[in-house]
Amino acid sequence: MTVARGVRAAYWIAIAMLLLSALGFRAGVVALDLYLRKEPVPLRRALSTVPPQLGQWKQVGPDGVFSAEIIESLGTEQYLDRNYALDGDPSKGTLSLHVAYYTGMIDAVPHVPERCWGAAGLIMTEQPKEMALAVDPSRWTAAAAARPPSGEEYPAAVVLDPVTRRPETVHMPIGDYTASVTEFQDQRSPSLRLVGGYFFIANGRTTASAYVVRTYAFDLSNRYAYYCKVQVSGTFPEGSSAADWSERAGELVTSAMPYIMRCLPDWPEWESAEAR
Repeated sequence: MTVARGVRAAYWIAIAMLLLSALGFRAGVVALDLYLRKEPVPLRRALSTVPPQLGQWKQVGPDGVFSAEIIESLGTEQYLDRNYALDGDPSKGTLSLHVAYYTGMIDAVPHVPERCWGAAGLIMTEQPKEMALAVDPSRWTAAAAARPPSGEEYPAAVVLDPVTRRPETVHMPIGDYTASVTEFQDQRSPSLRLVGGYFFIANGRTTASAYVVRTYAFDLSNRYAYYCKVQVSGTFPEGSSAADWSERAGELVTSAMPYIMRCLPDWPEWESAEAR
């Protein structure tokens, strides 16, 4: 009986310690103003509102519509998958623009396309590497930058509404335009190379790393969080360099980014809301 009482006492002491630890942890989180579960941030506009013409690049074919299985793998129903051709002529070169938006999720490493390309039977000819995109921000009409409570200065651009043609100021993300780039070979067309690259926009900042997204979007001090993957891929003849991809992809991204940011949350505004 003495042993049984001792066991029961130890059991209840352990339960009490677990309860106190849980309450203490919760109190600490509240006291430090930390957010373990992020609240969702809605898109301002559907990604499909990105214009069918971006600079010299014009849409060819309808937007891609994924199957339920692919959407499950992608992890979001908010995406844009569209092909653009230079001057609308596929013979001059075609690029695929893919944008996927995520919010209201727990901490996770974002989906990266290398796995899908490999699963599709493509052979990786070069390991992923980070490469600067030939993005030209000087082509954006400059506007007054935002200074939210964080004190950071956000670049800005002016875009024309595709319908009304009225100018609209859009805050751009902080950071450079470096992409994670991978090259593949299609066994059915060995003379061609598929070159694809992507970067992320997470809580108003750019990064080429899926792991850095966790640092930006899942900062415990932020109540809200989102991230967005921007991916550009294209087929190039054997002998082309990754710089060829960077130049063409940079042209498309330069024209697309202000319209993508027009769809994404205005992060300086959300930072100001968090500070209130």
